Amino acid sequence: MPIDPAEALAAAPRTGEISWTAGDVLLYHLGIGAGRPATDPAELRYTLESRLHVLPSFATVAGGGPPGVTDALSVPGVDVDLARVLHGGQSLTVHRPLPAEGTATTTGRITAVYDRGDAAVLVMRTEAADADGPLWTGEARVHVRGEGGWGGERGPSARREAPAGEPDRTVERAVREDQALLYRLTGDLNPLHADPGFAARAGFERPVLHGLCTYGMTLKAVVDTLLDGDVTRVRSYGTRFVSVVYPGETLRIRMWRGDGEVRAVVSAVDRQDTTVLAGTTVRHV
Repeated sequence: MPIDPAEALAAAPRTGEISWTAGDVLLYHLGIGAGRPATDPAELRYTLESRLHVLPSFATVAGGGPPGVTDALSVPGVDVDLARVLHGGQSLTVHRPLPAEGTATTTGRITAVYDRGDAAVLVMRTEAADADGPLWTGEARVHVRGEGGWGGERGPSARREAPAGEPDRTVERAVREDQALLYRLTGDLNPLHADPGFAARAGFERPVLHGLCTYGMTLKAVVDTLLDGDVTRVRSYGTRFVSVVYPGETLRIRMWRGDGEVRAVVSAVDRQDTTVLAGTTVRHV
């Protein structure tokens, strides 16, 4: 079958070196919608190199290579059609603030392969460290439609009950029509986000926004709204991608304060408030 769990889990970790500049960080921030309004001092923290603060979710694109989802598909034992692949979830733990420029060694491997019946789920873990020690650990959950059913372990549920009560804050963020075209310049060139024909083959009416772009937009909203704009307060961040976002839509981000954490639910206003991110948690100091 296209996925051989034993071979994927036994594959040797892949190690490589990545580097990034302040320009890469600025491009990422612009790709997730920073800079509106352009002269707002709060936005200049993300868009002006002399004041630059690095949003931790930049770790998902640092180095400009393919994201963890794509890396998972090139592991021995995995041979699947990209059109059947969905990014199911993403988590990130930051061990210290990310520098605006740097070089790091990354180590990635498949840590789990689950059988969900109608799909296989690959868990791709990537760890990054520089000369001063660990920088971040990221995990991408990759759903491959039609590749389950071999009788393997189903795996733990990633679901978490939605927060109760009224949110502490609600904000809306517009997704530009060209946002996927800009965001893909950070390294994720999957044609699903740009090519109408490929998007149709994958079952979508038109190209969709990168899940990691929505992921970054949401973290920025939480930091700006409930963490005093201080990116260094973030310790970890995770979410499940439950529906796509189309460029041109508006995101509604509902946030609940907790003990050392902020929980969020993100929906697409234009599609009857359809939930697009669920189980979203930002842990902080």
